[in-house]
Amino acid sequence: MNLRLAFVSLAALGLAACSTDMVAPTKTPASPSFSKSVDGSSADGDYLVLTSGNAIDPSFEGRVKNLGGKIKTRHDAAGFAVVTGLTEATAAALATMPGVAEITPDVQISLDLPAEPIYADASGLGLALGKKVNPADAGLFSWQWDMRAIKADEAWARGAVGKPSVTVAILDTGIDYDDPDLAGLVDLSRSVSFMSTFVKATPTSPARPADDTVSKYFFPNRNPISDYNGHGTNVAAIVSSNAFAFAGVSQRTRLMGVKVLGSNGVGSLGTVLNGVLWAADHRADVANMSLGGGFHSTGNQAIIDIINQVFDYAKSKRMIVVVSAGNDGKDLDNNGDTYQTYCDAPHVICVSATGPRLATSDADEPAFYTNFGVTSIDVAAPGGNADAAHGFTSSNWPWGIDFASWVWSFCSKTWISSWTSANAPGTQPCAAGNRITAFIGTSQAAPHVSGLAALLITGNDPSRTTEIKRTIMETADDLGPAGPDRFYGAGRINVANATRHGDGDAGDQDSGSAPKQ
Repeated sequence: MNLRLAFVSLAALGLAACSTDMVAPTKTPASPSFSKSVDGSSADGDYLVLTSGNAIDPSFEGRVKNLGGKIKTRHDAAGFAVVTGLTEATAAALATMPGVAEITPDVQISLDLPAEPIYADASGLGLALGKKVNPADAGLFSWQWDMRAIKADEAWARGAVGKPSVTVAILDTGIDYDDPDLAGLVDLSRSVSFMSTFVKATPTSPARPADDTVSKYFFPNRNPISDYNGHGTNVAAIVSSNAFAFAGVSQRTRLMGVKVLGSNGVGSLGTVLNGVLWAADHRADVANMSLGGGFHSTGNQAIIDIINQVFDYAKSKRMIVVVSAGNDGKDLDNNGDTYQTYCDAPHVICVSATGPRLATSDADEPAFYTNFGVTSIDVAAPGGNADAAHGFTSSNWPWGIDFASWVWSFCSKTWISSWTSANAPGTQPCAAGNRITAFIGTSQAAPHVSGLAALLITGNDPSRTTEIKRTIMETADDLGPAGPDRFYGAGRINVANATRHGDGDAGDQDSGSAPKQ
């Protein structure tokens, strides 16, 4: 995956960006984002273990140790563990022991981007400092076609700006937690990084030091959830923002950073599942998962069983899980033997992407890259789009001449675009803190839905995961043919309708600012 960004200098609001500085979208390859090593064994000897009876036997650790391995992480209540140091033979031996239901090699995952992000210098845009009372007063709200498309501004006008007692976990590459739009919203006490040892390479991205190693030696004064990639910061700001430059769906919802992908956008299924369990155990009301991929169902039932058990546990903790549909342009209803992560997992809200192809186009057009399917997609939300059928035609957007309807945020100050030969951070183009960035993808669609779910939460009743999903779907704008649609599901979300209809009444706001206990 190529994460090179193009730099665009914007001297003043509305000044056209030079189109030659932009990087054209490139369609993502159709190959799965999950990959095992060629000999079928787990890279580094890491294995995922599902135990019988949703519990881990007290003797399990000793048995693993006797086989030459050790437990990397364990979650007794979910009956899930990651074991390292095993060979294929010793893993097979562990599988025969009492209490072990499934064991399978851990698998690699990576971000799936339909287009390379862009970034720009915002220092000359005349942004007024300070959090805005009305998110629609954000300095660059005119750029946010996405928030207007879902009628978020109408909800804000009624006071539906969220509650600090509600938390959305961002399972991603981390968060630049003190950028102007996110400062004060990220609960660092409940945030965590799982990127302590993962340093894998992809075909287009070389191996890098583990993120926690980068934090320790190069950013010792930063929290380990610092975003060295940029993707997670963009996703987080769509959910909740101070509306200094760009508004989020919510303005007061708390964020929890759960870093499960490294600086090169790569992680493992084990880190992601541990992230889901962490978020559920640390009182996240919603988990946003703008990541995924696909793998063959045949021969991988153990992986499916493990995913299902972890998501069942999340539901038992009353956590709503919102997932992106993926960017391969595939019909998920007719994808043969493919298991789509995480739309095929239980108890999730699966989100497809919409956006205008040109500045004058319908904001609700299905995105050229989005996966789709009548029985797979629950709702649609803005993810950005481009006129792919005509060579990515440019048009005049509020930010200038461009080829895509981007979804904007601040650029992470710790984003590292290159590395030295000594594995030290090289180029850090957003270090000054005055850069903004933009992405497109179902990764951007999902957090619009997570932000809406946060606005609707009023309690912790047992049925809230089902009821909030139903409210989001019933209040969506039914686009395309009447009824469920393969591109839109129940429809494109409508924040004004949902907050008016649901229990998350516009006037039901907390007065405090402390995180939920």
